[in-house]
Amino acid sequence: MKIQQIRNATVRIAFGGKTFLIDPWLAGKGETGCIADIPGHPYTIPDPVKEMIPMPIFPLPFDRNTILAGVDAYIVTHLHPDHVDMNLDGTVGAPLDHTVPVFVQNEADRQVFVKSGFTEVTVLKASGTSFGDVKLTKTPARHGTINPCGEACGVIFEADDEKTLYLAGDTVWYESVGETLRTFKPAVTLINACAAETVQNGRLIMNDEDIEAVSRTLPGTRIFLTHMDNVPHASITRTQMRGLLARRGITDYVMPADGKTETF
Repeated sequence: MKIQQIRNATVRIAFGGKTFLIDPWLAGKGETGCIADIPGHPYTIPDPVKEMIPMPIFPLPFDRNTILAGVDAYIVTHLHPDHVDMNLDGTVGAPLDHTVPVFVQNEADRQVFVKSGFTEVTVLKASGTSFGDVKLTKTPARHGTINPCGEACGVIFEADDEKTLYLAGDTVWYESVGETLRTFKPAVTLINACAAETVQNGRLIMNDEDIEAVSRTLPGTRIFLTHMDNVPHASITRTQMRGLLARRGITDYVMPADGKTETF
C-alpha cells in the first residue's frame, strides 16, 4: 500500500489495486473561513484568538486535478467542514467528480451526497463492504471526550497480498479503538492526531497519550499520523508532537509533510 498525505485528514491510499481519496477537503487556503463565522457560533475554542484564524491554514500541496486524478472512490468518514467541502445550501463535495463512488458512514450522510448529485453512494457496514478486491469494514469512533461532536467512523482495509490498514478516523482513544486493534491486528494504523478541541466537546481526536495507547495495545503496528497543522482548534503541531512522542518513547511512526508519500 501507498499512503500520500495531502492536507489535514485528506490522504490518497493506493490499496488492493484501487486508489481511495479519504476525507477530500479541497478548499483553498482560508476559504472555509473561521470557526467564529459558523452561523449561531455553536463551537468555541479554549483559546479565543484561534476562533478568528481562517482555515485551512495552508494551501493544497498540488492542484485539485492532480489530487483527483486516478481516484477510484472517495471515503468520507463524516460530514464536517474540515473533511469535505460544504456549501451554505447543505450540499457537499462540489470539487469532486460526482460519478466516482462514495463510501459514507450512515444513511443520513448518504442522503446528503445524493442530494448533492453523486450517483453512487454506499453506506459502509460493520460486516464489511467489497469494492473490487478490497474489503472495507466500518469501525466505531468517539469524536469527543466530553460530548461527541456528531457521529464519525473508522475503516479497516483488507485485500489479498496487502497488509491490513486501520484508518481510525476522527476519534479519541477509548475501548472500541482498542478492540478494533486487537481484532484486526492492522500492520498500519492511520491516526488523526492534532488533538483538536472545543469547549463544548472536549478533545475531538487523538493526542500523544492516545497514540501511546495505540502503540502499547498493538506493538509493531506502524503508525501514520495525519490531520495535522491545518485547523485552528488543533492543540498540537507536528513539531510539538515529535517532542511529545520522543518523551513517551514512541518511535514507530511516520508523520509526513503535506504532499509526501509513504509505502508499506
